[in-house]
Amino acid sequence: MYGGTDRDICKSLVKELGLNISPDALESELEQMCLKALPRAPLHQGAERLLIHLRDNHIPVALATNSTERTVHKHVEARPKLFGIFHHMVCVTDPAVYRGKPYPDLYIVAADRFPDKPKPCKCLVFEDSNVGLKAGISAGMQVVLTPHRPLELRHARKATLVLRNLLDFQPELFGLPPFADTPQLNKIRR
Repeated sequence: MYGGTDRDICKSLVKELGLNISPDALESELEQMCLKALPRAPLHQGAERLLIHLRDNHIPVALATNSTERTVHKHVEARPKLFGIFHHMVCVTDPAVYRGKPYPDLYIVAADRFPDKPKPCKCLVFEDSNVGLKAGISAGMQVVLTPHRPLELRHARKATLVLRNLLDFQPELFGLPPFADTPQLNKIRR
């Protein structure tokens, strides 16, 4: 269920495990636990380096997430400068989003909110789940996959590129400026 919406995960857990709780109540409990843990959540390896590189090279980036606006706000509070790199953020609770991942809605809305409204084939998606991979592909976008756990090979083959982590990403493969030979990794302070 990794990468799914909280609502879908809670519905599945209640049904599959026969839990004596409603999906809404489980989702509320899950959200409370997440809100407490989010400020300490680690970043994906190489994510900060990549975001700084894109910002420094004037490449606009957006966040398209199955997380709720409330959850994303907690991330922003914990790392305001890092999240300030994003041109905009689209959450599953956004009124323009009808369905979360694995449907393409989040990515289509995110692309449409850039001033130049790029064609999907010109967008590059970074994903870490099969659910997100399906969404990016359905949106007609290129997908760089950095899975948390091994995916079935048949799913990983659908990605444009599969990497161990974002430190292995080579921007020049996608027509972007390459990283400097010795990247200056000035961490963004909270």
